[in-house]
Amino acid sequence: MSTHVRPAAVAGMFYPDSPVRLGREIAAMLAGAAGEPDDCPKAIIVPHAGYVYSGPIAASAFAMLSGGKDTIRRVLLLGPAHHVAVRGLALPDCEAFTTPLGRVPVDPLAVEAIRDLPWIVLSEPAHRQEHSLEVEIPFLQVVLGEFSLLPIAVGEASPDTVAEVLDRLWSGPETLIVVSSDLSHYLPCEEARAIDAETARRILHLDPTIEPDRACGATPVNGLLLAARKRGLRVRQLDLRNSGDTAGDRRRVVGYGAFAFLETLR
Repeated sequence: MSTHVRPAAVAGMFYPDSPVRLGREIAAMLAGAAGEPDDCPKAIIVPHAGYVYSGPIAASAFAMLSGGKDTIRRVLLLGPAHHVAVRGLALPDCEAFTTPLGRVPVDPLAVEAIRDLPWIVLSEPAHRQEHSLEVEIPFLQVVLGEFSLLPIAVGEASPDTVAEVLDRLWSGPETLIVVSSDLSHYLPCEEARAIDAETARRILHLDPTIEPDRACGATPVNGLLLAARKRGLRVRQLDLRNSGDTAGDRRRVVGYGAFAFLETLR
């Protein structure tokens, strides 16, 4: 890996570029999240639009992580590659990511643990402008404080390949999995609600058959569902809304869902 740092690419667009304003905005969204955290999830699914649109939905999942602040030390962060065509799963060619809230190191041991897999590639271009990963990092910084990161931009791949990566890195409570995905895109509000409700039903039943037109991060979501089903995780739906419910035009909305995956007590 190179020694350079991947700078924030969408600060000032998807979220505030002022550290003070960013910290306050995230803290307010976390405080407004419904309910109190009980069990810290092993994995979460969160949306990745601008905070004005999807931030409150994402906050409902990130708020559940507060109990893991002293335990979680590594975050596996997977999201779809929007800007560069990727064959496989792309790791960044850098040693850290930065946001207005500071620097987060890329975990070199996690990188080495999966580098031998044939579908793992190293791609700085895939990460350069990728917002699906970046927008989740400030939430993690506020909730967890210090942690290392394994950011993966998922391109042309199968859910099984994603599941194998998760299997290799699953580990114990010190490892958190975050999958970044929006749901339906650019449908009228009521139509989007019906389609997103069906997608949520599949997630809740650990059914890894979500189509790409129902979730831009369908491949990492389905990969997580495969891995979670194998381990008997239970899923909780935390929020399910769309941009028409938050700050957008109700005639053409993007769907957002937040889900927590909890390990079954034995």
